[in-house]
Amino acid sequence: MSRPEPEKQRLLREAVASEAEAHRLLLAGDPRGAREPLARAAELYRRSWEAAGPRSFGRLIGMLKAAVIAGGGAPEARYVREQLVDEADSAASRYALALAALVEGDDGAARRAAAEMRGEGEAFARTADAIAAVAVADGERYRHTVAAIVADSEARDAHLTGVAIADTALVLARLAARRGIATDVDSPLLPLDLE
Repeated sequence: MSRPEPEKQRLLREAVASEAEAHRLLLAGDPRGAREPLARAAELYRRSWEAAGPRSFGRLIGMLKAAVIAGGGAPEARYVREQLVDEADSAASRYALALAALVEGDDGAARRAAAEMRGEGEAFARTADAIAAVAVADGERYRHTVAAIVADSEARDAHLTGVAIADTALVLARLAARRGIATDVDSPLLPLDLE
């Protein structure tokens, strides 16, 4: 007799599946259709975080990414910052904090969290560079750094949701657009339209 799946794992699996559905819709050119599964994914990631305990920062990142790509993110950003008051002590927690700060327009906090992400591996360093560029509205630097993120996504054999999409670049594109910065990166892993 098999043991039942833990609640935190079930919620995480459902969040990833909902996000995968949204990613397929985005890449098929249906951003409006993707909003509902993105909102569902954000809620499931949050519930999974609450069930998993205080060190499962990837769930907070997933929640924020889904909410921002859907076109929102303010309540989720506030929630992340409340959760990480004293916990931003790893690259993943600092990444979540940096994204939340960008959503809330706290560019100084975003830059500080991004600076602390560096040295934790190439992927975190690339993302930190892009976050810092968005935080200071440096369009040229942002386009260069996001192009490196997209290239990394294109080189991967596997993606978290099973859908080949540059989701980190996508969330940064949303945040950059709010500051009037265009992405200008052409890739089959990026949807043509987010509206």
